Amino acid sequence: MNQARLDELLNRFPHLRVLVVGDFFLDKHLVIDRRLREVSLETGLEAYQVVDIRCSPGAAGTVTSNLRALGVKVTALGVIGDDGEGYELRRGLIERGVDIEPLIQWSDLFTPTYTKPRMREADGREYEIQRLDIKNRIPLPTEVEEEVIARLRTLVPKVDAVVVADQVQERNCGVITDRVREEIGRLALRCPGKIFAADSRERIGLFRDVIIKPNRREAILAMQPDWKGEFTLEMARECSAELFRRNQKPVFLTAGPHGIFLFTEKGCQHVLAVPVEGEIDIVGAGDSVMAGVVSALCSGAEPEEAALLGNIVASITIQQIGTTGTASPTQVRERFDYLKKTTSSRSLPTGALKG
Repeated sequence: MNQARLDELLNRFPHLRVLVVGDFFLDKHLVIDRRLREVSLETGLEAYQVVDIRCSPGAAGTVTSNLRALGVKVTALGVIGDDGEGYELRRGLIERGVDIEPLIQWSDLFTPTYTKPRMREADGREYEIQRLDIKNRIPLPTEVEEEVIARLRTLVPKVDAVVVADQVQERNCGVITDRVREEIGRLALRCPGKIFAADSRERIGLFRDVIIKPNRREAILAMQPDWKGEFTLEMARECSAELFRRNQKPVFLTAGPHGIFLFTEKGCQHVLAVPVEGEIDIVGAGDSVMAGVVSALCSGAEPEEAALLGNIVASITIQQIGTTGTASPTQVRERFDYLKKTTSSRSLPTGALKG
């Protein structure tokens, strides 16, 4: 890939529309100022004093924010509650220019929320303390599940790609139930010209006929669900190769500082990570990769080019501390130029970086 090729791909992004279907969470950051410490008169326990509240779309909302930052149009399909968290989540998506009309609001369900308290010490240092999770721990109601499937069938013909974000660990308690996952596979077969890509914390091995993006843990547990040992890179590569043989769709194995191992009919290709310096925050890095990969594939990129673009996007977002990082096309161009200047002594896969 050279600069002209990168520009060619990036210039197509604003003409794309991607459907993100899955578990939209609210990320709610509460900043606690230790200097304002108070003790409850009733319990004698410290009463944390919140001085700032920062809300943003999380989980499926993170990949959505990354797609929007790249200039891609996004439609959101998920299920939220009729509550304050749902209001904040909808507002955050609207602020980012996301089409939220297909979102399903259901009064008997929670809006999934990650509440992330951040302690601010007297010296200004901030760090996250114990998280509070709000999730639905009952199976998705059948009528809601059927509505998700109906809206999927209506929306898929109108988009260039479908990104699946299966975040909820409890089986069938999130948006991507067994029935919804099977329907996504059927739609992928019926629409071979569209990109379908899935991310799943617990069930990546159950997807069929779609591109998948596991990390080491997800790849290994997909093939060896009872595994209790170390999630080694070598083992993850073996499992990812088997996932490709079984599914016959590209597998993008993300491996943190080792970059991406891409499995296609060409075999395994290693696309190195972009080196970064200083403090990093890897929360949401996989969603950044997904946004870059899918946007590139929709724009005509080869899988190895898409992997490179995914790595570039992630290298930018992980340097944004304590927030949902995103990358703009301008930042992508600047990072690509930096990468070209610093790779003379590094080994890059054929076709990933040329010119």
